[in-house]
Amino acid sequence: MNGKKLGFLILLGAVLFIGFLYYSSKQQSQFRVEVCMEFQGRSDCRTASGPTEQQALRTATENACALISSGMTDSIACGNTPPKSVRWLDR
Repeated sequence: MNGKKLGFLILLGAVLFIGFLYYSSKQQSQFRVEVCMEFQGRSDCRTASGPTEQQALRTATENACALISSGMTDSIACGNTPPKSVRWLDR
């Protein structure tokens, strides 16, 4: 195999790999949301992405609750509390 052909194949492989990474990242982050939670007098807002609305919402809720609750019991209770606000950034 000559040098030009090998260089072309490497370039083609790199372009295909970058295209795959871009496509995969777009599939993982179809939905983006900001959730504000309030629990026991504390509040926090977090943004998260996910392949579905439900996963994005759950991740943002869990992230916000992690910062305003202490311990597993509080974290679960916070996660079961309705959000103070939900703002969809991308759909």
